[in-house]
Amino acid sequence: MIELTKFNDMKFTVNAEIIEFVEETPDTVISLTTGKKIIVKESRQEVVDLVISYKRSIYSNYS
Repeated sequence: MIELTKFNDMKFTVNAEIIEFVEETPDTVISLTTGKKIIVKESRQEVVDLVISYKRSIYSNYS
C-alpha cells in the first residue's frame, strides 16, 4: 500500500498492485484495474517512486 493525498489534503492509501497507469493531465490521475480513477496532489514521478519503494520493501523480505 502507498499513501497519497487528495486535493482536499486528505491522506489515503491505495493498493499499489492495482494501479494500471498514472498520467499527468496536468493533474496526476491514477487509473486502477477496477476502472476507478483518482486525482492526487503527488506528481506522476512521486507516485512511481512510491510504488518502487513499496515493491522494494516487499521483495527485500524474501531475500
